Amino acid sequence: MTDTDLRVDPPMTADEATTLSTFLDYHRDTLALKCQGLTDDQLRLRSVPPSNLSLLGLVRHMAEVERHWFPSTLLGRDLAGHYWTEEHEDADFDDVDTADVAADLATWRAEVEAARLATAGLPLDTVAKKPRRGEPVTLRWILTHMIEEYARHNGHADLLRESIDGSTGE
Repeated sequence: MTDTDLRVDPPMTADEATTLSTFLDYHRDTLALKCQGLTDDQLRLRSVPPSNLSLLGLVRHMAEVERHWFPSTLLGRDLAGHYWTEEHEDADFDDVDTADVAADLATWRAEVEAARLATAGLPLDTVAKKPRRGEPVTLRWILTHMIEEYARHNGHADLLRESIDGSTGE
């Protein structure tokens, strides 16, 4: 990629909480890197039909995911989605054609910051205030799941970015 890569590699020797949080931040930074240097129209570009994937859609989706797992599930807050509704669950991916790119990126960054604040100082064994499918879920599980979620979607982002301008990289 031609853009500046400011990601920080997770330490190879650290306690579990540091390892999980730095891997999650690395993946968050990877998604930001995949979007860096592109125009609004490029961020809105869809992949191969019938897929509705776009880099902007991934950013919007991850804003929803951050909001769901940290302030909502972990802290127990009742929060509406930014993009999805009961009537349109895929609005985060579908409704990007006229979306405000700067506002959507700011929303994602704000949700990442809210997630960091929500987890600050909490032990990994902290049980979320809302269960997942009727089962208790710990902060450790949420952090691991979020790493998996970003890793999967960063694979999509890598392919999307390559199709836009040929840039590749982890």
